[in-house]
Amino acid sequence: MDWQVLTRELSLYLESQVRVGLFGSGVGLSLVLGFGVAYACYYLSSIAKKPQLVASNERFCRFLEEYCPVVTETYYPTIWCWEGRVQTLLRPFITSRPQVQYRNELIRTADGGQISLDWFDNNDSLYYPDASTRPTVLLLPGLTGTSKESYILHMIHQSETLGYRCVVFNNRGIAGEELLTPRTYCAANTEDLEAVIHHIHNLHPSAPFMAAGVSMGGMLLLNYLGKTGRDTPLMAAAIFSAGWNVFESVESLEKPLNWLLFNYYLTTCLQSSIITDWLNTLLSFLFLFSATHAVIMNTVLLIFDPVANCLKKDPFIPAVYVLVSVSEKEERKQKLT
Repeated sequence: MDWQVLTRELSLYLESQVRVGLFGSGVGLSLVLGFGVAYACYYLSSIAKKPQLVASNERFCRFLEEYCPVVTETYYPTIWCWEGRVQTLLRPFITSRPQVQYRNELIRTADGGQISLDWFDNNDSLYYPDASTRPTVLLLPGLTGTSKESYILHMIHQSETLGYRCVVFNNRGIAGEELLTPRTYCAANTEDLEAVIHHIHNLHPSAPFMAAGVSMGGMLLLNYLGKTGRDTPLMAAAIFSAGWNVFESVESLEKPLNWLLFNYYLTTCLQSSIITDWLNTLLSFLFLFSATHAVIMNTVLLIFDPVANCLKKDPFIPAVYVLVSVSEKEERKQKLT
């Protein structure tokens, strides 16, 4: 039988079955309604949740609840796309990408390397027309991320409406820049970030200075804060989706499904830009810097009043929560310092 004829006959058969099922006997309609009700009940009871804040003291929690009331509201993920892996896979295809015009700057490091900074000066700012006092936000993308990532573009767009200036920190060898040294980057080494923060602060010493990091960028920023403490020009920092425990993150990403969906792709991106061919998995790359001091769940104890807010079912951040008593916290601090 001809393929087109078979396809047409099959389509007519399915159409007739749908009509009979839904509008004839009503069995099909009952199944659809039953499934819809069951799915809605599951979504409302197990998916939609209020954020869980984990902080070192209640005072900071109350501060967040008062000045950031969204943390007290129930979070309703997209009803047809609430699972973390599906969201991660679909995001590049369905997200919008605001137009941002950058000014690029290359700065040299002490060891002869170079770091690419993409500036959004926001010279049309109505709230802060004086560039010397215009608030500056330093943005740190994820493992293979650059200033072109959609989440970075949206953060800049939101900052633009507030009148802020933004700077995107591109790691060595990323964003098409030549890697001039054998050294690349990792979440445990904050020297490049320290150089960038020092450079930006020297350019605009009178401007309020803030930073935000996503994924590995958040790990890097958090390690920097743990190292410098209050001796930093940053007046505020926000960390999003950072791997709380790099060992748990690696173990999660090495699981077969996560390896297929994320691990191989990330490793390929690293290999294509800066990493040699013998590193065949993300585990190999992370092994180069997965020392104890790279685990931010330890570093965070050195920071005053940390707060954690994690998304469930995130393959990059397994839902492993560690509650630390005051005595244990002090003991860990002494070991780390």
